Amino acid sequence: MTWDLFSAAAASTPEPLNETRNEDVARLVAAQQADAGFPDDPIEAVVELETPAKPGILGLLPVKPKRGKRSASKAQAEAPEGGWTPSTLNSAARHLIEGMFPALWVSGEVSNFTRARSGHCYFSLRDRDAQIRCVMWREEAKRLPTQPAEGMEVRVLGRLTIYEGRGEFQLSVSELEAKGEGLFKLAIDRLRTKLETEGLTSPHRKRPIPPHPACVGVVTSSAGAALRDVISVIRRRAPWTRIVLSAARVQGEGAAAEIAEAIRRIGAAGCADVLIVGRGGGSIEDLWAFNEEIVARAIAESPVPVISAVGHETDFTIADLVADLRSPTPSAAAEAAVPDANAVRRELSDLRERMARCTRDQVDRGRDTLFNARLDLRDAGDRLIRRRREQAASLAARLNALSPLSTLARGFAVPLDPAGRVLRRTADFRPGEPFRLRVVDGTVEARVEGMGGTAEGVE
Repeated sequence: MTWDLFSAAAASTPEPLNETRNEDVARLVAAQQADAGFPDDPIEAVVELETPAKPGILGLLPVKPKRGKRSASKAQAEAPEGGWTPSTLNSAARHLIEGMFPALWVSGEVSNFTRARSGHCYFSLRDRDAQIRCVMWREEAKRLPTQPAEGMEVRVLGRLTIYEGRGEFQLSVSELEAKGEGLFKLAIDRLRTKLETEGLTSPHRKRPIPPHPACVGVVTSSAGAALRDVISVIRRRAPWTRIVLSAARVQGEGAAAEIAEAIRRIGAAGCADVLIVGRGGGSIEDLWAFNEEIVARAIAESPVPVISAVGHETDFTIADLVADLRSPTPSAAAEAAVPDANAVRRELSDLRERMARCTRDQVDRGRDTLFNARLDLRDAGDRLIRRRREQAASLAARLNALSPLSTLARGFAVPLDPAGRVLRRTADFRPGEPFRLRVVDGTVEARVEGMGGTAEGVE
């Protein structure tokens, strides 16, 4: 849909007009201007259209009849009450310019680009011979991936207007594009450099993906094909795996903040062993949410290893740089996140054989160890017994040297009373009392016959 920019009503409430009608009106105005000529003072006259003009700001301007013809209307528009002032003059000029020019694509170099605290952006667009001031209001500026560099070749879509407060001619810009993907590439390069400086893209901080996750988290749109692809692959490869979705918009204004919040929800819940963040393919504008700093930092701060799966194989985003693993598609990310069931079965079969083989080896080694230990124990016992025998023989020899029997063997005898006590002194002997003499090979019965005499043995 286009707007009729040539009628006086365009200054207030534009009405939709088809392309053919709009072109006809433009040609009519051009023809009338060529026929009438331009006055020395452009504010002095406005060419009348064949169609009746609707009331508007242009109604304040005087109309000069066509050159060589009488005006269709004899009435002259009067000047504003009290005469022209800078305000009314600038307002009339603004409505005139805005009504005469449609939205235009203008190419040139960016100069003195400034973003104010309000969010509005101000800059100049220049070529070799001239320049024009430009303004981009906050809502339109929000869509810029980054601010253009000084001297960057761009083209802008905007409407010519006058800033009434200062009477400055300017272009009100609604779209700003660099050649090719220049502005987007510049934004990516700037953020990439910043993250590399902080070490967030370093390979040394990449975490391994768990080989057998019990639960896979997914951050994507709940209505997108990417989610269906991930679910289909995981159900086919590892049907025992749980899937937890943290839904978020994946394109458009505010999508980056939703993606970052969804990543943080998965991390705070602690339910997933690995996280897939991504969406299907699209233009660089569609994928731009995954190139924003808020998403990159959420991925870097995630306590769960993250697989980035944004777009198709040729697409590349900042999220891919920060994630622990980059997959070319959501389906490939699902394959990287979970093992294949057949591979798991083969792995379990191999593990069972290895366990059985290890068990047999352990039993054989245990048997050998036990046999060797028994031999070692027997040898140790024999050595201990020999040492104990040698020690016993040595002690026996020492005891024998100290034994009274060794004294008896040298010809001595020991007198003992009937109770077995040794009689050592003469006072221990009483005449007529029996006693025994202990000799080396036995005892001899004896009786005391008298003191100071010899004892007489009895059988």
